Amino acid sequence: MSIKTADWPAGVGYFSFDEVSSTLDVAREQAGQHPTATWFTATCQTASRGRRGRPWVAPVGNFYGTLSLPCNDPETASLRSFVAVLAVDDALRAVMGDGPKLALKWPNDVLLNGGKVAGILLESLVVKGQMWGVAVGIGVNLIAAPDMTQVEDGAVYPVSVKVESGVDVTPDGFLKHLAPAFAQWDRQLTTYGFAPIRTAWLARAARLGETITARLPNENVTGRFDTVDENGYLVLNTAKGPRNIAAADVFF
Repeated sequence: MSIKTADWPAGVGYFSFDEVSSTLDVAREQAGQHPTATWFTATCQTASRGRRGRPWVAPVGNFYGTLSLPCNDPETASLRSFVAVLAVDDALRAVMGDGPKLALKWPNDVLLNGGKVAGILLESLVVKGQMWGVAVGIGVNLIAAPDMTQVEDGAVYPVSVKVESGVDVTPDGFLKHLAPAFAQWDRQLTTYGFAPIRTAWLARAARLGETITARLPNENVTGRFDTVDENGYLVLNTAKGPRNIAAADVFF
C-alpha cells in the first residue's frame, strides 16, 4: 500500500530507498531539487550518524528518515528539533497506546520507559553557498536497540518499541503517523511562533525541576533544570546563578 494515505500532509513529498549511506546524505545531495517539504526514508543505512558525528547503530526494521525543509533562517531552522521530538512522541503514542511512559530529553531525544528510543539530528542544507533549508534526521528504535557497549559512557540506555511495549510496527507504518504529526506541529511553529511549541515540549520534558548535567566541549555544567527559554536554550539554575545553554549533551 502506498505510504501516502488520506492523512498524508498535502504538498509533502516522499522518496524511499532500499540502502543509502544515510538519509541525511540523500537530503543534502538533493537540496534545492524539491520546492516543498520532502521525506527521504531507507530500509538500511550503511553510515548512520548521531550528534557530533557519532556512529548510530542501524539494524533493518528500525525507522530511518530525514525531512528536507526549505528554510533560510538559521534560528527558525534550529527550532525544528522541538517540532520533530513532539511529532515523534505523538507517533509513538499513536502506535503504542497510553501504557508506555514517554518523555522528551533536551535537546533532541525521546525516552521510552526511561531509555532512549529515538534521536533527532538537524543539519543545514546549502545550495550554491547559501543556506537553502534544514534536514531533520530522525532515527527510531522500532524493533531493536544497540547494547550499552555501543553508546557513550554515561548516556541513557537504549531501548526499542518492540521490547518495551510488545508492539510491532513497520517503518512505513510509523511514518504514516509521523509525517502528519510533524506537519501539524510545524504549522504551529510557522503560524504562532515558538511559544506553543515550547509549552507543549515542557509539558513532556524529562527531569524538569531536577538536577542534571550539561556537557559542553570545555566544561560540564550541573544545575536544576528550570525551563527552556524562548530561543530553545536549556536553562539551568546553578550554584553561580541561571545558565542558558544553546547546545550540549545532557546527562542525568
